[in-house]
Amino acid sequence: MDQHPRLKTERLFLRKLALRDVEEIFTSYAQDQEFFSLFAMETSPKKTETRASVKRLLTNDHTGLSLNWIIKKSENADLAGMITLNFNGLKSRLGFVLARHHWGQGVATEAPRSVIDWTLRQPGYEQIEAFCDEENSASARVLEKSGMKRESLLRSFGLHPNFSINPRKCWHFVLRKPIATENR
Repeated sequence: MDQHPRLKTERLFLRKLALRDVEEIFTSYAQDQEFFSLFAMETSPKKTETRASVKRLLTNDHTGLSLNWIIKKSENADLAGMITLNFNGLKSRLGFVLARHHWGQGVATEAPRSVIDWTLRQPGYEQIEAFCDEENSASARVLEKSGMKRESLLRSFGLHPNFSINPRKCWHFVLRKPIATENR
């Protein structure tokens, strides 16, 4: 990917993650225990941990392994969340987080749709996949509303330290680029 596009939807503005976002990420969701009870990661009770995580994501952006966007309701609004697209050959993997005070407003569906639409217009990317814990029905609904299909239930797939030290079942969602037909 040569560039990191800014994406706009009817209600949202997605821009490239930057180091200056650490404070807002930290206060919006990174230290929220209830928020992280639903995700396969632990809270970041220290801002230094949030900063280190953002630096890792920025390194992945720089090396072309991923694209990471901040989600806002307008260019100057507070941070609503973040969305990531990781690349692996013809596949890309979608992931997102949304601050709790933005849940239930359609933001979690609109942002992935925007990234999915953009990705499928790029040459060389044929499939987008996403994963969510078997019990995270809200994320599963978001992925389905975004156009992804629930393909399989993977056993012992994801570590979810907020529930158990044992690997958990995760849903695998996929969206494939339509196959172009040739005119003969």
